[in-house]
Amino acid sequence: MISVLVIDDSPLVRQLLSHLLNDADDIKVVATAEDPYEARDLIKKFNPDVLTLDIEMPKMDGIAFLRNIMKLRPMPVIMVSTLTAKGAAVTLEALSIGAVDFISKPKSDLTNQLMGYKQELIDKVRLAYRSKARPRSLSTPTIKPLNCEMFSNRVIAIGASTGGTEAIQSVLMRMPSNTPPVVIAQHIPAAFSASFAKRLNNNCAMKVIEAQGGEQLKPGTAYLAPGNKHMIIERRGGLLFTRLVDSDPVNRHKPSVDVLFNSVAESAAKSTIGIILTGMGKDGAKGLLNLKNKGAYTIAQDEASSVVWGMPGAAVDLDAHHEQMHLDKIPQKLLFLLKTETSKAS
Repeated sequence: MISVLVIDDSPLVRQLLSHLLNDADDIKVVATAEDPYEARDLIKKFNPDVLTLDIEMPKMDGIAFLRNIMKLRPMPVIMVSTLTAKGAAVTLEALSIGAVDFISKPKSDLTNQLMGYKQELIDKVRLAYRSKARPRSLSTPTIKPLNCEMFSNRVIAIGASTGGTEAIQSVLMRMPSNTPPVVIAQHIPAAFSASFAKRLNNNCAMKVIEAQGGEQLKPGTAYLAPGNKHMIIERRGGLLFTRLVDSDPVNRHKPSVDVLFNSVAESAAKSTIGIILTGMGKDGAKGLLNLKNKGAYTIAQDEASSVVWGMPGAAVDLDAHHEQMHLDKIPQKLLFLLKTETSKAS
């Protein structure tokens, strides 16, 4: 039985979350708290497996409490966040501190809207219970540019889900400003993707943008698929461009990693390095296999460094990878592959 502590200053939200979670046979809400001080005592008393944590609360906000939790007693935490620009920025900060995931709190019609999130909430609590909760600290490394002028024939394609916002940042922060174009599909809501791109852009040597569709892929730029749109890469006149597609979800996701990977497999497979990072489910596994079969070099994040080894694990099961790697070693491998390619071309 997965024990949960619900922390929220709203009595209605505490009641609703408890009702939804207690409907699952394997989950029990052992207590609720209206602020972090009450929560601190209840954690000591009940030793819950998972916390759901509101961000805006009296006495101490959720971010400050999360920092304390991750410093003193790391445990799986799901943030309860509003779908706003401010909510997106704060939620991304929470993920950077160590929260496993987040659930959206609607701004209106709370009861009916939260009922619609029931299965997602249950799934995320189960996922958090199985995940590896740990504090995160990303130092900004000093990066030297690669010794080359152009990478017109190289593409790096990255796919991720749960835990992916920090995994992607960990990779891109360690890449130089003239890295070949990077295309990214991260499972993320539409209200959050622009904030995520901005956060990456502020922390990485590369330029990072939320793709609008129609951009020509250029070295030194990473293109993030916007939430609620698929991104594909297509070749036109010998050049590569982004295109956004507003079609049905694939593998229950939009953007889908498989959609991105399969498009890159058709347009630039032999010059691509494909990477699948931490995430729940199987999205991207078949796409990575497609890339590998068509000549790309493929990497799957290993289980030890993944928050959730669903997507990379599914890729490994398909033998879609050339290598399994710890997250911290992926940037070094990318630089090795790019430098090797550069020396061959010179």
